[in-house]
Amino acid sequence: MPTVAPVSDGAVVGAVSRGRRQQRTAQRTEDDTFFCKRCATQHKPRQCPAFVSLREMSDKRQRARVQGSWAQQKPSASGAAVPVQTQQRAPWAGAIQRKLTEEKSFEFQRLAEPLRQIPTERLLDSSGEFEISSEPSGASSLRLIYNYLSTEEADWLFSKLLHELPWSQKTNYRLGAAYEEPRLTCWFGELPYTYSQSTLKENTQWPPDLLLLRTRLLSDLSLSFNSVLCNLYRSSHDSIGWHSDDEAALGPRPTIASISLGDTRVFRLRKKPPQEAASDFSSCPHIRIPLSHGSLLVMEGSTQEDWQHQVAKEYHDRGPRINLTFRTMYPQGI
Repeated sequence: MPTVAPVSDGAVVGAVSRGRRQQRTAQRTEDDTFFCKRCATQHKPRQCPAFVSLREMSDKRQRARVQGSWAQQKPSASGAAVPVQTQQRAPWAGAIQRKLTEEKSFEFQRLAEPLRQIPTERLLDSSGEFEISSEPSGASSLRLIYNYLSTEEADWLFSKLLHELPWSQKTNYRLGAAYEEPRLTCWFGELPYTYSQSTLKENTQWPPDLLLLRTRLLSDLSLSFNSVLCNLYRSSHDSIGWHSDDEAALGPRPTIASISLGDTRVFRLRKKPPQEAASDFSSCPHIRIPLSHGSLLVMEGSTQEDWQHQVAKEYHDRGPRINLTFRTMYPQGI
């Protein structure tokens, strides 16, 4: 026979109590009333005022948690849904809200000056004449001639000047501090040349090859010069920073003719900014020119007044490069 688990006395009493409650509920009809201990009144089942009040409060809390069109609508007695009434605000609430709105409001204002765009760097890698700017000071122009010297001429002249010119490293001064130029130089001219608070003494012992080049520039381009500054960039680590050849001894609107020999280096120009943004070159035009073996670059007009130029250090290995910059010097300037 199967084993029957024993039943405790508590379980029996609980079952009897539940049975009696179910019997009383079944005997109660909708018309019956009873004494409610919750509200201490006689009323029909499920019509306790306290219970109805708690249920309405629960409905209000639920509607408050749901925002916008998702909020439940309170059904009317006829069964149709009616909008939930909004909470009444104090008369002074609107004024405070308007004040807060005015204080937090933002209004778009047009900038007094339009934003300046950063221009794309311009590349010049073919021969020609280029007007790079036109200002009240005048037009700034460049003449670029690739292969001005043939390969044979350039090779012979580079080797000869590299080994025969009296190259030396010049000491310059900036803010009272001395530093050595990151390149070698030598100077030929009847007058001394001073820049960066340091002077190259006059030197009239022109090498014959440089005299021939000076004569050729006069014949080919009708450009007359009485001086030449020679620069030797020994490797990619040698350079010259941003500057203008605008010393008083060069006179107004000087013309500079530059012949390149040896490895190719990038020559860059940047336009000087307006006076109100004297140190901001970010929105100024920039030009990049790869100067190769035997090329000639002539800077004319207001280029020295309105532009700066440089030959920057490079991270790629570069061989030696000689740069011959012909110019005209004047006593005491003009």
